[in-house]
This record gives sequence, structure tokens and C-alpha cells, in this order.
Amino acid sequence: MLGIHDFPLFVLSCVLLNITPGQDTMYILGRSVAQGRQAGVLSVLGIMTGVLVHTLLAALGLSVILATSSLAFSIIKYAGAVYLVWIGFGFIIDRNDRSAPTDAPPPAPNPWKIFQQGVLTNLLNPKVALFFLSFLPQFVSVGSDLVFLPFMILGLVFFTTGSIWCLFLVYGSAWLSARLRGSRSTGGVLKKLSGALFIGLGIRLALAQSHQP
Repeated sequence: MLGIHDFPLFVLSCVLLNITPGQDTMYILGRSVAQGRQAGVLSVLGIMTGVLVHTLLAALGLSVILATSSLAFSIIKYAGAVYLVWIGFGFIIDRNDRSAPTDAPPPAPNPWKIFQQGVLTNLLNPKVALFFLSFLPQFVSVGSDLVFLPFMILGLVFFTTGSIWCLFLVYGSAWLSARLRGSRSTGGVLKKLSGALFIGLGIRLALAQSHQP
């Protein structure tokens, strides 16, 4: 089918991979808990836009550069790590929510800023690029005249299943955090915990090795 084989197995794999906690999942949960549902949804849109870009790069073969160049991998990896740590510290030192109502999430930053940070968080994770480069070709028929199209179709399927799962996480975590945000101090703790989570993700990414899946 359009240069794709074992499509049902691919869909099942996408579902299982998406429900497995990873950096993107933790990022989205952190945003939703700290800043509410709208910020979580915008983060999902940003992350999934990054997924589409990775799919395009894999289809064009550009991700091979990351797989063959340790320097390129390291540059992208450390840039992504620094970016996550920077976002985390921003949550921890932020004081803009002191005057916010105790039963509502603190004011979210500019929507475009949240979306942009989601895109960059995903794009600056070289392990995602290597994943798409190694995972998608397994379901593209060998010898098929079609190459670009099956890559994009598979990427869109991953995008769809991932978006559904991530939106479920957003609504669930935002609802739970709203219940816990009964006092100003609790809301501040949630935000600082989210900041610590982002810093932890940055450190984890910095320690990642190129040969890891």
C-alpha cells in the first residue's frame, strides 16, 4: 500500500511508543501542571510540529548526518539540554503569578512562545531524529519506487496517535493540578516542581549517547 508494509503493526507500535513516558511526554506534563490546559495544548502542537519536521528530514535523508557525525549529534544535544535547563530555571525563578487567583493557573506566557518552545524542545533532541531514521524505514517496502510519500504517511500516523495521547495527558494533568492548586503556595510548588523536571530532562539529554535508541 503506497510503498508501506505491515501497516497495522506500525499503528500498534505508534500507540505503544507514544504511551511510553519520554522527554516530550514529561515536557507536556510539566507545562500542563505549571501553566494549565491552554499551555499544555500549545506544547502538544509545538512538539508534534517538531515530529513532522523530523519526518521530513528523515524522508529527505538529512537525519543521516546526525547518525554519522558525532560532532553534529553533540552540538544539537547540548543545545537542547541548555534550552531545557533554561526553561526550567525560568519556571523556578518566575514571580509573575503572586497576584494570580489561588484557584486558577498562573498566567501563561505568549501562546506563540509556548508553541515555539515546544517545537525547539523536540527539534533539539537528536535522539528523536535518529529514532525516525531507524524506525520509519522498517515499514517502507524495499525496492519501492515511492520513498518520500510512505515516509510522510507514516510520520502523519505517528503524529495523529501521538497528538491524541498527549492531549489526553494535557486534559488529565491540567484537571488534577487545578484540584491541587487550592492555595497560592501549592501553585508555586507545582510550578517549581515543573521547573525541576525540565532541568532534569536537560541533564538527561546532555548525558545521552548517540548509540542509544
